[in-house]
Amino acid sequence: MGFLISFALIFMMMIVNQATLVGQTTAEGVLEFPKHEIRDLRSEALLWSRYGENDAVRDDIILLSLKRNHALVQLYSEPYPDIMGSRMITIRFNNGVTVYEEITLLI
Repeated sequence: MGFLISFALIFMMMIVNQATLVGQTTAEGVLEFPKHEIRDLRSEALLWSRYGENDAVRDDIILLSLKRNHALVQLYSEPYPDIMGSRMITIRFNNGVTVYEEITLLI
């Protein structure tokens, strides 16, 4: 009987150990998500598209994201044919851990 109880305790310790590892990796994943960097990039991309799509400004946004956040950024803007005067903006963000892509319609 003592032999079965010791195996049950070992099994329970392994389950508890795995639960703490899962909780730790989930918390690390939440902490590593670059929420503020993506918000800053999105606001600058919307301003870039709203006030004229200057290629030099777009290149500066990409260069600043690479230098400050160590992230590769791509910005595209194209007219949306169904609504007159509207544009579709594509934002891609990749810092090696997080890949983010957004397509926004600017009216």
